[in-house]
Order: sequence, then structure tokens, then C-alpha cells
Amino acid sequence: MMNLNAIIDDDVYELNVPDGLLVQAGDFFDKLDRDMDGGWQMGREWVERPDRMQRCQIVADKLLTTLEAENARLGVMMAGYLLARLPGLKSVRLDVQGEMQNNSFEIEETPAASAEPVVETPGAPSKLEAMEQAGKTVTKVFKVGRGYRFSVFDRASDSWRDSPLIATEEEAARLRQAAFRERYESLLKGDA
Repeated sequence: MMNLNAIIDDDVYELNVPDGLLVQAGDFFDKLDRDMDGGWQMGREWVERPDRMQRCQIVADKLLTTLEAENARLGVMMAGYLLARLPGLKSVRLDVQGEMQNNSFEIEETPAASAEPVVETPGAPSKLEAMEQAGKTVTKVFKVGRGYRFSVFDRASDSWRDSPLIATEEEAARLRQAAFRERYESLLKGDA
């Protein structure tokens, strides 16, 4: 069972998502994505191609609607989408003013780096080369509205992936550093 806390003002709603739902509802989640592929009205702004974070903000807005309508089953489906698209998601703070771009997410802190030293793999880049490559694929922290985020280049999809919107610059910098270290270590192992 996976849990997601939906925060509305001072109220916290715990949504329990069965483990198998993320796999079983894959078609439903894909349909949500197809619905958003043609663009979406986000507040006063039309977004031609919502990125992963914007899609999650749109679905978070749908989650708010389902909670207001007390539709528990659909609420669990929306929570499942968010958990599937944002690994490590702990909570979503829902904006009740109708500004879906203000929906924000709290991602669980990545586990501390293991105590094992990173061993360079033959044929992999040197530590300096890996650091340079990691620096080119993880952006610096930047401000978005009232929050902060960074982006990571995803080689599999050949596109940039935005981090969730993060409340403080310090927290964004800490999460960015964890993403940088993960990329750096995978380059040294020859995985990237």
C-alpha cells in the first residue's frame, strides 16, 4: 500500500493506493496523458505541450475536484497517477483558488549516498569527465513563481525533465545535488 497526503489549507487527507493499482491502471494513466497531449488551459495560460510537472499539476487539480465531490475511488486513481509519474512523492499541496500551477509536490528525500566508494569502471569516463557530463545534464536551480526547481536531461526520451516545484531554494539545491550525484555515479559506472 502506498500513501499520498493531499493537503488542502490546514487539512490533510491520506489517500491509500494499493500497490497493484499503479500497474493495473496504466492504461487509464496513459489515457490521461493522451488527453493532455493536445494542450491544456492552466489558469489564464494555455499550455501547448504540458511537461511532466504540469501534467501532475493538472491531475492534482482533478484530485482536488474528486476530494470535494467525495469520490474516493476516482481520488485514489488520481493519487495513483501522481505516484506513478513522480516517484518518491509524499504529499501534494492543492491550491483551492483555482490556480492549478500553484499545486506543489513534496518528494521524499533520496536515501543518503552509500558508504561504499564509487569505483570507476573500465571504459567509463574519468571522474573529471563524469563531473563535467553530469553538470551538462543537471541544470542549476531556478525560480518558478513562488517556488524553485531544476531540470535533468533524460537520455531515454531525449528531453529535459523538470523537478517538482520546491518551496525553498535551499531544499531545491539539496535535491539538485542528489540528482547531480546520482548522474555522476551512474556515469562512472558506465550506466549513462
